Amino acid sequence: MKKAILLTTGALALVVAAGAAWWSAKPVPAPESTFVLLDGSSKSSASLKGQVTLVNFWATSCTTCVAEMPKVIATYQKYHAKGFNTMAVAMSYDPPAYVVNFAQTRQLPFQVAIDNTGSVAKAWGDVQLTPTTYLVNKQGQIVKRYIGEPDFNELQQLIEKLLIET
Repeated sequence: MKKAILLTTGALALVVAAGAAWWSAKPVPAPESTFVLLDGSSKSSASLKGQVTLVNFWATSCTTCVAEMPKVIATYQKYHAKGFNTMAVAMSYDPPAYVVNFAQTRQLPFQVAIDNTGSVAKAWGDVQLTPTTYLVNKQGQIVKRYIGEPDFNELQQLIEKLLIET
């Protein structure tokens, strides 16, 4: 019985690893979606083209999301002047007042969207787990997906590589 469980767990790990490798090896177009920003304006995913963008699905109730936010801010500040952007997308279950308060008290320097209908999370692969982060290249293609906190050293190396691409 234990051997069967170990084999099943191992097989599942291989499937997950293969899926992760696929995301990092084969860029796919970012899905069409509209981000509704805290100021009420909208931005389409098509507008991400021309810059490298981190799209971070998060929630104020997610302890990992809150813990990683200073690293997300530092990454944005390090690369923004070079053509890097960040879009933080709050999940539909996150109360808008909490999101606004978080963005203001933490002085988030990048755009924050509220996905109040869940349509953006659905379009981006039915995101359920937070944080889930996508790195989008200048052509508007997803080149990497992270579930959980990214390895920020690896992430920054990939951002640097993507920023020099034409």
